[in-house]
Amino acid sequence: MILNHIWGLYAHPMEEWKTIDAKRESIVNSLTHILFIAILPCVAAYYASAHLGWGVGARESIFLTHNSAVMLGIAMYLGIIAATFALAYLVYWMAKTFGADPSFTQSLELAAYTATPVIMSGVAALYPELWFIALIFLAGVGYSVYLLYAGIPVIMHIPEERGFLYASSVVTAGLILMVILMVSTAILWTNGFGPQFMS
Repeated sequence: MILNHIWGLYAHPMEEWKTIDAKRESIVNSLTHILFIAILPCVAAYYASAHLGWGVGARESIFLTHNSAVMLGIAMYLGIIAATFALAYLVYWMAKTFGADPSFTQSLELAAYTATPVIMSGVAALYPELWFIALIFLAGVGYSVYLLYAGIPVIMHIPEERGFLYASSVVTAGLILMVILMVSTAILWTNGFGPQFMS
């Protein structure tokens, strides 16, 4: 069950990675996991931007229109899913370089479960203060990186030394994906697809 893995990844990650590896779940399970988890930060972002307002410093809160907040939530959902699949593909593509031979399902499992903390950190949008969201996001990124370094040797069946290099390459690819997502957002916003603010 999805929630069992989530709790296990937080409570006892090494044992949970071994459980995930032993179960060899189908691609549907990994897909269900990422589709379910990605909803939480999107709903939080919608609610915060349309109903709570975003606070930056001592200035007045900033609100988005309902339609703009819905579009933001949908775009965020699609971006999370696309980034997870792109990361899974990169994990799969780099595997042979590091002596691993995973299926795409294993790569998707690794990407989906590793990304869980950083995705769930998006729920922090329910307290829409920039400093708070940044702290929670950094904690989520840190724990996701830890899960990646812990999970690669287990899921890919490679020694820890090679797993360290492999994980470092995946982190680099993940950072590049994040920059691509940010640049794409900036390009879309400057070409008329930006949010509509309430006055």
